[in-house]
Amino acid sequence: MLDRQVVKEFLEEEFEDAGIEIPKGISKKSLVETFCEYIEDDYYEWLTDNFKSFFNHNHPEWKWIREKIKYYSE
Repeated sequence: MLDRQVVKEFLEEEFEDAGIEIPKGISKKSLVETFCEYIEDDYYEWLTDNFKSFFNHNHPEWKWIREKIKYYSE
């Protein structure tokens, strides 16, 4: 789901800014992949929670949803 190259570049910049060095025995490729999978797991949980909230636990309040559509369309 995530663009691994973008994440790699992001991590490189953040590590440089923070003065973090990847220790020996951890490859940059495996670190990027693991970080991506970590984010994707969290992202799925976040989507699930927001789905429940937005659609009122499978009882959508369509008037409220219409208001949100109008708000975000402006």
